[in-house]
Amino acid sequence: MPFLNADDETLDAQALSRRQRKRLGEMLGVVLSSNPFYMKKFSGLRFNPEADPLSQLPLTTRAELQEDQAGHPPYGSDLSYPSDRYIRMHQTSSSSGGAPLRWLDTRESWSWFIRCWDILYRAADIRPADRFIFPFSFGPFIGFWAALESALASDHLCITAGGMTTAARLRLIFDHSITVICCTPTYALRMAEVAAGQGLDLTRSSVRALIVAGEPGGSIPTTRSRIEQAWGARVFDHTGMTEIGSCSFECVEAPGGVHVLETEFIPEVIDASTESPLPDGEVGELVLTNLGRWGSPLIRYRTGDQVCMLRHRCACGRWFARLDGGILGRTDEMFSIRGNNVFPASVEEIVRGFHEIGEFRIMVDRRSALTELRIEVELTAAESAENDAVLRRLEEEIQNRLHFRPKACLVPPGSLPRFETKSRRMAYMDS
Repeated sequence: MPFLNADDETLDAQALSRRQRKRLGEMLGVVLSSNPFYMKKFSGLRFNPEADPLSQLPLTTRAELQEDQAGHPPYGSDLSYPSDRYIRMHQTSSSSGGAPLRWLDTRESWSWFIRCWDILYRAADIRPADRFIFPFSFGPFIGFWAALESALASDHLCITAGGMTTAARLRLIFDHSITVICCTPTYALRMAEVAAGQGLDLTRSSVRALIVAGEPGGSIPTTRSRIEQAWGARVFDHTGMTEIGSCSFECVEAPGGVHVLETEFIPEVIDASTESPLPDGEVGELVLTNLGRWGSPLIRYRTGDQVCMLRHRCACGRWFARLDGGILGRTDEMFSIRGNNVFPASVEEIVRGFHEIGEFRIMVDRRSALTELRIEVELTAAESAENDAVLRRLEEEIQNRLHFRPKACLVPPGSLPRFETKSRRMAYMDS
């Protein structure tokens, strides 16, 4: 059954909007009477949650939250209840720069977070007999914590594989007939790389699904294809943030994009420069309001994610807004080459199309007046006379599709870093 609650998840757009506004009103009733951050931020505003445009409320930014936590350490003032109501603390990875955010959850808010994963698992056709492995280290980073607790609550066998080598994790997958893996797209490929080196055929394992998150790769066609071919299994993309929650999922019926979980979130897309709303189908910055995390809510939060949001009834039966192609990039990762605005995900889509290339790194050189791009690559096969030809073809393909020519260079096998959580494949060279 693809739904946790079919009545809620198949509401049409108008019914969804009414539900969202009702829950927003209920949440604001609590937040505006007890949450210091939003009481101050919304002071003097008059807003009818059932009728007024959401744009009447000011946007919330990460910089604001960082400033608030610096001024009210250690957790800031975006807390709706006394401190003894909070049972979980997680911390952002700081992949976007700046100080990490610490985020608290009450039991009710954490249960809501887990329920979001319950919905995601149903949409991904998770079955009673499925066995899970979570191959990452469980620390303060939120990672797959709620995913683990959701799977445990549904009585699935769950193996946590922190603090282990990739080879040891692969052995667990085979020994325990694991069927579902939760990891980043990068680590799915890393496991495939190690398996190939050991002569292991992952397509002969029991794995039938990989639920990936933390990076855009799950919806990048070439990255996705590599993972699915290596594992002989279906990839399901998912997006979420420590501070906002698990906000989107991929259904079985429509691969290559994700649904926003609109029973639990209100999505908007804005022009990042003007902050004005954009119509469906235009690329802009995703703004989210979560509706079930009352203990530490976010209202009109600028995620920094670039998306193209569409709305129509999906083959899965949902009317939830769809992010076509998933997360297209992040505003803080975009760089300009020869007047072209480029996201790392666009480069990854091209690089992953070359089967000869294993790992890679993007080097943005800003030491001269004109920014240059260098791509360091490891080849999957031993060095041969064809190496230079592969590099030149990569340069030409990027030039043809992104309208600038980078410099591709070969680095020794195994010299580039590998990642279990969010990858950091882009570096800047400054004077």
